[in-house]
Formats: sequence, C-alpha cells, structure tokens
Amino acid sequence: MGHLTARDAYKNLEDRINWFTQGAPPSETWYKILQVLYTEKEAKWVAMLPVRPFTLKKAAKVWGTTEEKAEKLLDRLCEKALMVDSEYKGQRQFVMPPPMAGFIEFALMRTRGDIDQKYLSELYYQYMNVEEDFVKELFFSTETRLGRVYVQEPVLTNDKTNHILDYERATHIIEDAKYIGVGTCYCRHRMYHAGHPCEINAPWDVCLTFDNVARSLSEHGDYARLISKEEAKDVLERSYASNLVQIGENVREHPAFICNCCGCCCEALQAARKFSPMQPVATTNYMPKVNHDKCIKCGKCARVCPILAISMKEGQAEDNGKKHPEIDGEICLGCGVCARNCPVGAIELERRPIQIITPVNSTHRFVVQAIEKGTLQNLIFDNQAFANHRAMAAVFGTILRLPPLKQAMASRQFKSVYLDKLLSLYKKKYD
Repeated sequence: MGHLTARDAYKNLEDRINWFTQGAPPSETWYKILQVLYTEKEAKWVAMLPVRPFTLKKAAKVWGTTEEKAEKLLDRLCEKALMVDSEYKGQRQFVMPPPMAGFIEFALMRTRGDIDQKYLSELYYQYMNVEEDFVKELFFSTETRLGRVYVQEPVLTNDKTNHILDYERATHIIEDAKYIGVGTCYCRHRMYHAGHPCEINAPWDVCLTFDNVARSLSEHGDYARLISKEEAKDVLERSYASNLVQIGENVREHPAFICNCCGCCCEALQAARKFSPMQPVATTNYMPKVNHDKCIKCGKCARVCPILAISMKEGQAEDNGKKHPEIDGEICLGCGVCARNCPVGAIELERRPIQIITPVNSTHRFVVQAIEKGTLQNLIFDNQAFANHRAMAAVFGTILRLPPLKQAMASRQFKSVYLDKLLSLYKKKYD
C-alpha cells in the first residue's frame, strides 16, 4: 500500500463508498470532506473493506495483518463513528455506515475537538446546498426512498388512530427498540457553523437513533446518549411543539434513526422545497383536509408548513375576499404540522386512498433500491460482503418476495440461470 499517493488512497475510498446503491458523487469538495474525516492511512485501509458486515477475522485477512492490530484500527474507526460494531452469535462484527444517514451525520452529532467542525460544516454546505449533485443522487436516484415521514400521532382523531398501523407510529418504534440514543441534530449543527442558523430556533438535542446504531454510537465517542423510552417520547413531544417533522429510515421493522427536522436546515425538507413537486422522502399515509366552514383564514397553517405545501389563495366574494388555505396534495408529506397548529381545529388528517408501500427491513430496501438503480450485481458479487450463505440467502429471499416486475429487473441485472430457476419455482409454488 506504500506506493499509493494520498489522492489515490482517497480515490479508492471514494470508489468503495460508491460501490453500493447509496454513494457520493465525486468532486473536489467531497475529496476535502474525506480528508477531514479520514487520515490517509484510514482511507487506504477502509477502501479495502466490505461495505456489508464483516468480522475481525475477515478484516485481518483483507489487510494482511494480525487480528490484534486490525482490532485496534477498527476500534479507532468506531471512535470516529466511521464504523459501527455489533455482536452476532457471540462474534463481533463491523460495518461501514453509508454516507447518509451515516458517517456524514455522525461527525456532527456531538461537539468534538479532533476535527475542525466549522470547516467541515462549510464543506458540507458547499457539497449539499451549493453543488447539489449529492442531494439529487441521494433523494431522487431511486423510486424507493431512503427516508419516510411519520405522522404526528397527537393530531389524529380517535377514528383515525384506530386505523394507524404500528410501523407508522414513532411511539411504537420507541417502544419496540432495545436501545435508544439521542444526539445533536447534525443539520442544525452544520447550518449554524456554515452561517445559516435555524430560522425557528428549534432544539438541537433531538436526533434519535435505535438499537445497535444507538449502542455503538454511545459506547464509542459519545455520539449518542442512551436514554429511556420515556425520555425518547419527551424528545418527540418537544419536537412536536417546535413544529418539527419526524423522518426515519424507510423500513417497517427496526429503523436505525428518526430525525426531527425543520424546513430551513434539513436536506430532505430543503430538497422538497427546491425540487417540488418531486418528493425526496416517502410520505405518510395521511393527507390534511381543510373544513372551510370552520376555517378562520388566519394563515397559520401556511406559515408553519415545513415544505411550503400550503398557500393562501384569493377568496370568493361571499368571504369578503379573504384568502383561504389551499393544500398542494402533490407535495404534501402528510406530517400533520398544519393540523396541530390550526387554532380552531379546521384541519383534519384523512387516510390517503392509495397506501404508501414501505420496505420491510434494511435488506429489503437495499435490494429494491439496487434493482431500481441497476446496481444489484454489485450487491451480489461483492464477495467480501456476501461470503456467507446467510447474507446471500437474505438477498435472494428478498428478491423472491418482490412483485413480478422487480423480479424481472433483478433477473436481467443478475443474468443468472440460478436466479431464473428460483423465480420459476417460486412462481409455480404460489400461482
């Protein structure tokens, strides 16, 4: 590895990050970001690792070193939140988190002195808010979105509450989690250092992580503080009170995070404003409806909407020309912030006529996004990542449960007689 130049090391790391579905478009700014986050040595070594979970033994073999030395480097990477560790069947495993939600955010989820967080924030702002290629790639390159919005449960009436599914409730995610962590909001931290502080002065300590991610971030470097379920629900209440939108990983089972987002700082909500009517995250299964007989036309709903989906339109003569709220259903996220803020209860949430489909778990989402992006072969043929039958079976099992069109797309990308045979047998069994 000694013959590589520094730029070679970071270029190899950049290529490795881009091997899977979520990557980061190359630019001089991105190169500078990687230089801040990784030393040259770390870049060289991480570029050789699988992106999917791997063991200490695997890392030592890939690096051609002892397990003791490999563990020291991996521990250091965990301390910098560039790796996340876990335990599977009594064996320690590691995984390189994606750029987002992952190591980009983790770097600013606490105050730290080992990097220049102001400089890093300015680079982030340039890369995401000025250059924009990363944001477009992140939010719009696949039909299946990275994140999804949670409806604000307190604004649902009793009959609507009866129909909300468990995975649609942020409170259910909290109750179901083994570990819960809270950290600094990366978005507001970044925008503060970049000279664009939060316009609504929203709280910073509201970034929730769950299960293994929460445990690893809390054990290595205090990027998150483990909290109780009651404290996590208090985070939700404080976020509701600040008109923040809950956006979590787009899965039904065990999401890794729920962010509490403002329209002025969050990349997803900024993208919703900037690239309307394209939606960067999956919406809730609800839509607000205005009861114009009750509406007093105060305009508060339009002012608080985080993505500017509500506008005040000129009224009719019988209304003395008063402007009335009009909701753009094409871009509305169904978060419920408008309903919570209506002083006379003139806005109610109704179930959408066509339900939003949410991937079951992270593997399901990875596979579907890889099919949509045409990178399934990378997922399958990364031998370091999928060198065991359990991981390969998870991928194949997910493909077999997909709709026929997605299965056909997977088959064309994979070009495997084996997969075609599996799909054929599956079809015969269930037709």
